[in-house]
Amino acid sequence: MRIGVPKEIKVHEYRVGLVPAAVRELVDARHSVVVETDAGLGIGATDDDYELAGATILPAAENVFARADMIVKVKEPQPAECAQLRPKQLLFTYLHLAADPVQARGLCDSGATAIAYETITADDGSLPLLTPMSQVAGRMSIQAGAACLEKAAGGRGILLGGIPGVNPAKVVIIGGGVAGTAAAEIAVGMQADVTVLDISLSRLAELSDRFGNHIKTVYSTSESLRTLTEDADLVIGAVLIPGHAAPKVMTREMIGNMKSGSVVVDIAIDQGGCFETSVPTTHAEPTYVVDGVVHYCVANMPGAVPLTSSIALNCATLPFVKQLADLGWRQAIVANPHLKNGLTVHAGKVVHEGVAADLERAYRDGSFAKRVRVV
Repeated sequence: MRIGVPKEIKVHEYRVGLVPAAVRELVDARHSVVVETDAGLGIGATDDDYELAGATILPAAENVFARADMIVKVKEPQPAECAQLRPKQLLFTYLHLAADPVQARGLCDSGATAIAYETITADDGSLPLLTPMSQVAGRMSIQAGAACLEKAAGGRGILLGGIPGVNPAKVVIIGGGVAGTAAAEIAVGMQADVTVLDISLSRLAELSDRFGNHIKTVYSTSESLRTLTEDADLVIGAVLIPGHAAPKVMTREMIGNMKSGSVVVDIAIDQGGCFETSVPTTHAEPTYVVDGVVHYCVANMPGAVPLTSSIALNCATLPFVKQLADLGWRQAIVANPHLKNGLTVHAGKVVHEGVAADLERAYRDGSFAKRVRVV
């Protein structure tokens, strides 16, 4: 199969779909790889590095899209990229389609087949291709929040960990999953006063066992959210429902009741955000203020640390890329039902039930998959 890697074009997105080491693995497996010139510069990988790995360098994205059978990216395709996709072509990337009807229309109009990283599952029910970026975003959320609490950034002027004689900042993390746990690790390490909320008692028990008395765990209700966030200096939104838009766990009223100069960081912004006041931002202009509260809602947080993020992502995606390339997507989703869970768009239709429900599009059962012949 011919695999294409275009350069990411989202604002301040420096990650790359395949690192040179991954290209070498695919070339050794007798696949061909075409890479847009300078696609890897954000991680310090030159065209020479890709050529040494066996890739062919093409001068522009349109050349990559025209020649590739499968496009491997990091971020969701932008409108100009959707326009270059074609029927019978496979797109393998993050989509976060449930909160993005414009992208959904573009992908459906292209006729291409799209498999989303974020809904591929593992035997234990986890999301192996979302996990590494959730870990990065969770850790970064505390770094970003700490910086936003500085006075020059519009914050209250609080040092996250305090010092002897001065209380640390109060950090409230909504959601105890992968991203929330990663955020708690860093917040604890920075000696903040940390509380984690979740609706799973078993998850709260796991977090309590893991962190001991370094954090407080609270069952999430409207009342506990309201009480804790009113007193918080930094709130991290780390709520996820796989394949669905994020629920709005904090209302505009709750935001308005927070202290002036406090900060909210919405890790769920890719899925529409979990605060009612959340609007996607970029690394170029990462924050805005609503009712005196600083909002950090960057939709590609891990793009700021592209070397770490690209390597981590490739470790997770490469086995699936190889399976898709070796078998073709139709046979691959039969051989691997976890991969089938990532199938989101095919032949002009949204075919993932959860995504379709959130987009209010007619959901068609994956009957086309039942017609696949394994040869």
